[in-house]
Amino acid sequence: MNKNTRRARAIAIAEAKPDSRVIAIRYFVTVVSASAAVMALILARVL
Repeated sequence: MNKNTRRARAIAIAEAKPDSRVIAIRYFVTVVSASAAVMALILARVL
């Protein structure tokens, strides 16, 4: 990678706004992990 490519990439990363797909995936992962934790607590109480 030459200097210009690195610079362009750094600028692109700095200017990148979180798009809705990334936000949706993050939200989905959070919901799944929270529900897994709740299930584990319920199973621990039942068993």
